[in-house]
Amino acid sequence: MAEKKDYYEILGVSKSATEAEIKKAYRTLAKKYHPDSNQGDTEAEHKFKEASEAYEVLSDKEKRAKYDQFGHAAFSQGGGPGGFSGGFDFGDMGDIFGDMFGDFFGGGGRRGQAGNMPQKGENLRASLELEFEEAVFGVEKDIMMTVSDPCDHCHGTGAKEGTHPETCTQCGGSGQVRYNQQTILGTVQSIRTCPTCQGTGKVIRDKCTYCGGTGFTRQKKKINVSIPAGIDHGQTIRLKGKGEPGRNGGPRGDVLLTIYVKEHALFDRNGYDIYYTMPISIVQAALGAELEVPTLDGPVKYDIQAGTQTHTKFRLRGKGVPNLSHNKVRGDQYVTVVVQTPKNMTEQQKDLLRQFEEASKGNAEETAGTGNGKKKKGFFR
Repeated sequence: MAEKKDYYEILGVSKSATEAEIKKAYRTLAKKYHPDSNQGDTEAEHKFKEASEAYEVLSDKEKRAKYDQFGHAAFSQGGGPGGFSGGFDFGDMGDIFGDMFGDFFGGGGRRGQAGNMPQKGENLRASLELEFEEAVFGVEKDIMMTVSDPCDHCHGTGAKEGTHPETCTQCGGSGQVRYNQQTILGTVQSIRTCPTCQGTGKVIRDKCTYCGGTGFTRQKKKINVSIPAGIDHGQTIRLKGKGEPGRNGGPRGDVLLTIYVKEHALFDRNGYDIYYTMPISIVQAALGAELEVPTLDGPVKYDIQAGTQTHTKFRLRGKGVPNLSHNKVRGDQYVTVVVQTPKNMTEQQKDLLRQFEEASKGNAEETAGTGNGKKKKGFFR
């Protein structure tokens, strides 16, 4: 069996690509290789299926995290990415194919084709800044969003009190009108959104004075967000059903919340691992010592050996960041020790170092006299 191609390579995006970049890349490939536009072309059909499979995984946060960690092996027992619960996000797929076929048939997009069918509301975008530790261990946060809600006075109808919307006479309530166009291939009929009712199938003669006939008013809302442990800078959380109201009874859109993480005074993060640089003295490096190392869980003890050199690294297992998919699994903390040379020494301290240097020379001469041809350098040489 041929080895499967990398999903990021298939879509032509980097591993750090945003949700929007992945969706845009898939939309481009879907338009190019869709079977309706390449009838009889088996290669195009294969590329379309390949791109669809890649998008199914990379557009889903949980599946993408599994794929980034385990590659194609993450789906080997489930018969492919469809083996995970959820499958495609058909709301997003509708956006993609609505845009695509709108381009093919002269405009109008998904809404123009759907008429007065229920349609999902628009997604909203927001951002949230977190402290380093909040991103590592997770946190509950409240964010303020301005969203549309049904008008309290007309109850979402858009009509003035005592009146009601009427069926559109131009489209007969379907929300769509048909147009005939003359082309070089003959007469072509296209379907577009009704310009009179804007696809709703209803016309409001007397508009509600509170909402201007829209049926909605803008309100500030507090939304509670549960930030998962292990989230990283630049990642996005989807808050389902917290966005704009749908049309014609459709569901609300989502809020796409992008996370920004502040830098830490001591630690750096790379994936699920933490990095820390720890200064130690010459004496600690030469004689060995028990260090008290800062970690995200508090200080821990660690013994370094005598003769430890600067830039020596050691690892503290399980002291890193919790894994987004498996929060009981954590990365590690890597500590680099840096030997600090003392400054502003007293004369007594300098004399002691000179004595140490002389003693080191004596040891070097003794070593040279053993006939092994090697001569030790002084402490500062």
